[in-house]
Amino acid sequence: MTVTADQPTAAQIFRSSLGRFATGVAVVTFDGLVDGGVKRHGLTVNSFTSVSMDPPLVLVSIQQSVRAHALLLDRPFTVNVLGAEQRDTALHFAGRPNDDPRWVEGVHAPRLTDAASWFECMPWAQYDGGDHTLFVGKVENFAHRRGDCLGFVDGGFVTIPDVGV
Repeated sequence: MTVTADQPTAAQIFRSSLGRFATGVAVVTFDGLVDGGVKRHGLTVNSFTSVSMDPPLVLVSIQQSVRAHALLLDRPFTVNVLGAEQRDTALHFAGRPNDDPRWVEGVHAPRLTDAASWFECMPWAQYDGGDHTLFVGKVENFAHRRGDCLGFVDGGFVTIPDVGV
């Protein structure tokens, strides 16, 4: 098969195909060691899923080339599922800084105020996932609130309605 400049590559088609799967939007927050000190960090993710109810485990998949990846290794973290009104927060932690986020000090890791739900985790396991690392965390603390959530599909944000369950 010959690929010309105007034809998408297999990688582009694969990424677009994956983009058809709607996901929620979350920010992983943690305290990372930088230059001998501790600094708060966060990164926007859409690769987040539950793993186990007993023990309570969740998984986030983080690209190995992002700076925060190395800082997250073996660190407690919080997964903050964003509400529909938190688009700016998602963009902030995706590399488009805007207003400084508001933080809450957790027992093990910091979290964001006003998240639709959050899961504070201790490291459980880390697995090689190709160009990503799969971080599994044991959930130590969690909570949620009512309201619509922020979603992502086809390269854009959408609202996932609160169905009142």
